[in-house]
Amino acid sequence: MNPSWAGILGVAFGAAAAGLVVWPFAGATWAWAAVGAVLALRVLYHAIHLAALHAWLRRPTLETLPRGRGAWEEALADLHRLFKGRDAEQQQLLRTLARFRAAGRALPDGVVILDRENHIEWANPTAARYFGIDARRDFGQPVTNFVRHPDFVAYLAAGEFADPLVLRSARSDAVLSLRVIEFGDEQKLLNSRDVTAEDRLDTMRRDFVANVSHELKTPVTVLSGFVETLGDESLELLPQQKRRFLGLMAEQARRMQRLVEDLLTLSALESGAAPEDEQPIEVRPLVERLAEEARALSAGRHRIEIAIREDCRLLGSPKELHSALSNLVSNAVRYTPEGGSVRLAWRIEGARGVFSVADTGIGIEPRHMPRLTERFYRVDSGRSRETGGTGLGLAIVKHALTRHQASLEIESELGRGSTFSAVFPAARVLAAGVAKVAA
Repeated sequence: MNPSWAGILGVAFGAAAAGLVVWPFAGATWAWAAVGAVLALRVLYHAIHLAALHAWLRRPTLETLPRGRGAWEEALADLHRLFKGRDAEQQQLLRTLARFRAAGRALPDGVVILDRENHIEWANPTAARYFGIDARRDFGQPVTNFVRHPDFVAYLAAGEFADPLVLRSARSDAVLSLRVIEFGDEQKLLNSRDVTAEDRLDTMRRDFVANVSHELKTPVTVLSGFVETLGDESLELLPQQKRRFLGLMAEQARRMQRLVEDLLTLSALESGAAPEDEQPIEVRPLVERLAEEARALSAGRHRIEIAIREDCRLLGSPKELHSALSNLVSNAVRYTPEGGSVRLAWRIEGARGVFSVADTGIGIEPRHMPRLTERFYRVDSGRSRETGGTGLGLAIVKHALTRHQASLEIESELGRGSTFSAVFPAARVLAAGVAKVAA
């Protein structure tokens, strides 16, 4: 039987029993009075429980659920089970939401949840950094208040989100890839990813191809022209003309060969994480060899000096370090006018080893300094080509030193000369000993 009907029948039988007991002793009036009293007490009992339930419903919590007896006990027990189940579901939803938000905050990409009108419902810290959104303060604001770029406004209005939109951030120099993903009941997720590194790499790749093509174009054009001239039997060339043409062809061929060799060297330096042929290298013989090469390149036009404060050894790849340091030395010779001096030095500074090349050359303007180690970047393009430079020397130096955990430091004053220093960490500077220098 239904508990509520059982309770009603119980009240009815109780009142009837009270009336039958009182009737023989006190008459009909008192019997009906007894019935009324029993009914009144039962109504009061239910009213008290109903009032308690009504008060609880204003602030329902599992801990404050009232207790009852009889039919109320069963009803409140059912309510307790129902409320407990709902509370468990709510707690599970809250935990799921908290995990979702924690995952959203941890994402390296920016995430903004939008409603059907493109108003902000939630944003993670990455998106807040990209667009200046405060997730609490800006709740309900149109996302176009923060991403004002006309291309994004048009992208959002068009509703065609198959391809991402690439924009430069208005708050920084970052390049962002924006993609809108539709989900749920007309909701959208705005995903933003920092693609600055990829964009810079693409730019460098395009510039590299353009620069290589430009560097090869001149010698190839010269060679092609001379080949056509020498192959034209209708032209009668004097022996000295042929010798001059062949000399110019050989010069351009050597230029292309140097370029290819430098490209191969740079490619090898960029492809590996650490040199494979590391060994202790005696510093003094290495510096003296570099000085001899500088004298040969100078052909007596400059003073070449050496200053070695401490004899020690340097742990590294002989081939790579010789290539890097000789680039510094040859640059100093090429960019120093006749009669100037080039000084090669080695010293220990705070346990670190420092190889420096100081010249009294033309110097470098400050605006060129940040870009000196870029591939094919030249301060003076005409002079660099005249002196046989490929534009890759300092890029090779930078990558070779990086593979040895070393750094390149540059000091220069326009018209007064430059100092290029290769700074090696203390772990690569060893005590003096016997070691053979290899090229």
